[in-house]
Amino acid sequence: VEVRDDFEGEMGARRAAYIPFTNAIPQLALIDAENCILCGRCVRACPTDAITLDQEPREEDVDAGTVIVATGWELTPIDAKAEYGKGSITNVLSPLQMERLLAPHGPYGGVLRPSDGKAPESIAYVQCAGSRDRTLGVPYCSRVCCMYAIKQAMLLSGALPMADITIYYMDIRAFGKGYEEFYRSAKAMGIEFVKGKVARLRENPDQSVTVRVERIDQAGQVEERQHDVVVLSLGLAPGEDLTALLGLPTGDDGFVDVPHPKDAPCHTSAEGIFVAGTATGPKDIVDTIVEAGAAAAEASAYLRAANGGPSTSSETTAASDTSVTSTAHDTTEVSAS
Repeated sequence: VEVRDDFEGEMGARRAAYIPFTNAIPQLALIDAENCILCGRCVRACPTDAITLDQEPREEDVDAGTVIVATGWELTPIDAKAEYGKGSITNVLSPLQMERLLAPHGPYGGVLRPSDGKAPESIAYVQCAGSRDRTLGVPYCSRVCCMYAIKQAMLLSGALPMADITIYYMDIRAFGKGYEEFYRSAKAMGIEFVKGKVARLRENPDQSVTVRVERIDQAGQVEERQHDVVVLSLGLAPGEDLTALLGLPTGDDGFVDVPHPKDAPCHTSAEGIFVAGTATGPKDIVDTIVEAGAAAAEASAYLRAANGGPSTSSETTAASDTSVTSTAHDTTEVSAS
């Protein structure tokens, strides 16, 4: 049995018994119950008799002193916008699909068009394809889209040195340390940045894609350009919703609401429940790591106070990694599966 591999952006296939991805930790296989035909071959082949096909789902109660909500994010749907083909144009990709094409162990072993397996000569990125758009219910900026598009464009420039790479954008938001220099480096490499709003994508008979764009930098002039592959820079939406289960309020954007985001960014309105990362809103990797360490330190201090010790200490605030280790058996991290 072979089914489309979600990890490869459905550009590759996997079996019903499979390891989720190359660098999975631990390197253990699992069985896709929805697609398994229960032939029993995996049971007979397993050298440790570890496979039981008649297992049933079960619920477990975990008694924890505190909870850290780190439910992550999901990409806004690629098929949400009719003007961009509603996911029906073969060579219009999500950023995660392009990430897999750029990976050394990607589905095709290189950057190739899904439609015909040929190397693209022209690649375009459409910014704000899933953010800053009230029609999609995502009026906010997702913060990471500009930089991941620029990063991928620079990698594509190295992988396909003869390809033309264009980024259509409304605003480049390079807000982090070194980000502006990164943006300038991309321009110096020959990546074209076109300031404009993409109105429509159209698939051509040869399966190339025509981009219709209103040029902001040229008084609203409308022009059309043709590209072999188009990548939609999709935004970040809230991940698994546990707010009702935990009794946490959310903002209008669907992310967990933090009463005091400047003074206590990891504290929620519920005592003993802390939050980290993109559970509260879009963030890049750097900010997510910092906030995760802070949430672990806050959880450690809360447990210490609950057990009769001081609620804060210089050791706790200065070394959150030590706090993570010392309280791992008492702290439950709630994350998306």
